[in-house]
Amino acid sequence: MKKFAFAAAIAALMASAPAAFATDVTILTPYISSVPTNEMAQSFKAEGEKRGWNVTIIDTRSDFGQLASRMEDTINAKASAIVLVSTDPAQVEDQVALAANAGIPVISLDGSKNAHVAVNVTSNNFDLGTQLSDALFKALGGKGNIVKFFHSAHPGVHQRELALDEALKKNPDVKVIADHFVKVPGPVDDGRIAMENILRQHGDEINGVWAAWDDPGVGAELATESEKPDAKFIIMGIDGSEQAIEMIKSCTRYKATFRQDFPKMAAVGAEQLGKILGGGKADKDELFVPAVMITPETLGVTCP
Repeated sequence: MKKFAFAAAIAALMASAPAAFATDVTILTPYISSVPTNEMAQSFKAEGEKRGWNVTIIDTRSDFGQLASRMEDTINAKASAIVLVSTDPAQVEDQVALAANAGIPVISLDGSKNAHVAVNVTSNNFDLGTQLSDALFKALGGKGNIVKFFHSAHPGVHQRELALDEALKKNPDVKVIADHFVKVPGPVDDGRIAMENILRQHGDEINGVWAAWDDPGVGAELATESEKPDAKFIIMGIDGSEQAIEMIKSCTRYKATFRQDFPKMAAVGAEQLGKILGGGKADKDELFVPAVMITPETLGVTCP
């Protein structure tokens, strides 16, 4: 009887062990409706599940007050780790510090460095903004009028905007004749509506569209197809979204995008978090994942 009781106790202990030592990782973002953000979040979830982690995704639909609140909930629930996606940790500074004080590691994907964040895995966004600006200005022959779509609330996108500012200083014959702060969620539709209004105001004055990421650039192309189908200007963006690539393949005004490797960012982030959860440290406080330029030529397409 004693042997049976002992065996039952061991069995009960083993059954409870996975729960006791479960690794619960929470992804928090205000931008899951954005294609790149969703790709990163889902890719990280898959990477985490390969490692046996329980991964939960929380989206707050651009509400940073709600983001802070849900992060506090996650900390109080004693999560094993927190992953911020497409978020500047400074926007939830108190909560990031609270997590650090609670011994909960925080990592960032497509965000920015922070004293309480173990590692930020991203593209070199200033460099991306520079490459985008240089490519567009070269295509314009170093002069012309451009429309700028931006979203300064996102740390990476803001770096691209700063790069554009620097490029404009070096290219005084390129002028921004209209700009638009893109609303998120719904950046494609917001870009489309904004471009419709810009086309009515500026019409044939436009030579190019600088889209800090592909979604508003896609919206700009859709608006132009509807409002001014004979317009000859050039659109370029960043992210390598499926819609943008299809437009490039179809020889529309969309002529280039810079594909960020979001699954790779997620994989690197999961690898770094694995080291941290294993008692080690991240390799660096910020790691860059390279991006590549996509054009009709790289896609094997010859446009008229």
